Amino acid sequence: MLNLLDPTARLVIAHRGNSMHAPEDTMESFRQGLALGADGLEFDVRLSKDGVAVLIHDPTLDRTTNGSGAVAEHSLDELRALDAGYRFTSDGGRTFPYRGKGIRMPTLDEALSAFPDTPCIIELKTPTATEEFARRVAAHGAKERLVVGSFHDEALAPLRGRGFHLTASSAEVKRLYARALVLLGAGAPVFHACSVPPSFHGLPVPVLRFSRMLRKLGIPTHVWTVNDPRLARRLWDGGVNAILSDDPGPMLALLGRASRPISPLESR
Repeated sequence: MLNLLDPTARLVIAHRGNSMHAPEDTMESFRQGLALGADGLEFDVRLSKDGVAVLIHDPTLDRTTNGSGAVAEHSLDELRALDAGYRFTSDGGRTFPYRGKGIRMPTLDEALSAFPDTPCIIELKTPTATEEFARRVAAHGAKERLVVGSFHDEALAPLRGRGFHLTASSAEVKRLYARALVLLGAGAPVFHACSVPPSFHGLPVPVLRFSRMLRKLGIPTHVWTVNDPRLARRLWDGGVNAILSDDPGPMLALLGRASRPISPLESR
């Protein structure tokens, strides 16, 4: 069984890599997260102007690169020419340790090739990315080690019935929330994992109730984004299976899995 789908597991997933300490959604951040001992990676997929699946969270380039404007309005060559480590800082802007170090925006192909045995949770940021994502996954034979989610139900709909492991869609999470409020069971879910935050738009999410409901059906619960070890402990003790963290090192230590320090660019 894919460990991401194991309802008895306690996992640490590097959210956009080791993203508290390295530029998010980059190969350097992924390498660091895995070097620390994370059980898997989480990252985001969008399409370039010329239809290539690239890894970046935001719809625009401004927050994480030295570029500006929409990702979808730039070709792959234009995106790869940008410095994806340009704006990363962990000290409030006093230093930018990855600026000018050759950190580029990865493609989905690059990530799947570089980490061929790594379980991954992938978020499709737009419905337009779905079919190209499916083609690249098929080309790498990677389907069995991936769990796929999206805030856009229409991004997941084309993958149903095609052997993909899917997280609960937004509509399915809303139905689960309603059933949890009136103390009903989970019903008959058609998803393979439930990936939720502790709160959403300021409203608490009944994560532990979700976990209890779904565990009876053999469905794991993943929670994002958790960087507080005390919260992680409460969630694991309550039956949550995977913690997605920007800072996987302390989460691994909480499970008694010591990790070594990672220096900038050490793992390249």
